[in-house]
Amino acid sequence: MTLDSIHKRLLDHLKTGVVLLDSNLKLLYINIAAEALFEMSDKKAKQLFIGDILINAEEDIGEMQTAMVKNTSFTKRKAELQLPHDKSIFVDYTLSPFEFEGEAQALLEITSLGHSQRISREESLHSAQATTRELVRGLAHEIKNPLGGIRGAAQLLAQEAASGELTDYTNVIIEEVDRLHNLVDRLVGSRKPLELKETNIHEVLEHVRSLVEAELSGNIIKIGYDYDPSIPAIVADSEQLIQAMLNLVRNASQSLSSPDVDHELGEILLRSRIVRNVTIGTKFHRLAAGIEVIDNGPGIPQDMIDAIFYPMISGRPDGSGLGLPIAHGIINQHKGMIECESKPGKTKFTVVIPLGNHH
Repeated sequence: MTLDSIHKRLLDHLKTGVVLLDSNLKLLYINIAAEALFEMSDKKAKQLFIGDILINAEEDIGEMQTAMVKNTSFTKRKAELQLPHDKSIFVDYTLSPFEFEGEAQALLEITSLGHSQRISREESLHSAQATTRELVRGLAHEIKNPLGGIRGAAQLLAQEAASGELTDYTNVIIEEVDRLHNLVDRLVGSRKPLELKETNIHEVLEHVRSLVEAELSGNIIKIGYDYDPSIPAIVADSEQLIQAMLNLVRNASQSLSSPDVDHELGEILLRSRIVRNVTIGTKFHRLAAGIEVIDNGPGIPQDMIDAIFYPMISGRPDGSGLGLPIAHGIINQHKGMIECESKPGKTKFTVVIPLGNHH
């Protein structure tokens, strides 16, 4: 292996976007992380002027040109860079000019802030959820003991009571105790190990779509889909995955049935795409399956968005607040993650599940 190809492989393994520029700020090379940031291949980027990629960035480009002339490096923090197709990225970047074989060149290193913020948000969510889970487990144990006693006493009463009216009362006690017992079980979540097998993600989504469509019959809510057929099978527990996606789609349909909806037609879109170079927790994955559930409902209030994956938090008066935490737990078990972006008129949940060793 030549030194050149070793260097290229090293650069392609970096999480930081690396761009090599000539003296006129034309692109000579971009690594995989920069390809993902700019949504552009190295081949397509070659010989483009940096201004063709960074739109309305006269100030930034002026600073880069000055740095080239003075041969000094500079760093800019929390810069918002506008890309073609109306996309913005928030980054820290450093430009370092150098000379190579008598030619002035520069190395531009770009760190996506969205990426680092997302990792820290995921980590804090993980630790907070672990604490909540332990708390709930302890509480569940304390609640289940007296529930067992109440149920047993009600059954004994039912055997003693001759009149039908009294057995009506004892039946109510037994039913309500069982309902509480089930609620506690759902709070604690399933501890069953996953039954992993090759799973077609689109079969899962179609199953969920048909279930929710049946539930919604009569409502003016349309469920559309936009699938990428090139996504290979993922290794997953299809039953659990159906449960997780069902919770997300039901959550969308319930928000569309809320009185805050200010349009006639509610729409839910299920979309699948291949996602490249993604970090989940602290693990980097070359390829992953990305599944989006998008609705045009009223959105999630900003003060609630960081808490929606905690148990018992619900924006609806009739909501149990268990759907999203259960979905989050199942996706976590699959070594994946769920993210949520929301504004009035558009809420998007994105589920990302690694594609393992598929190439």
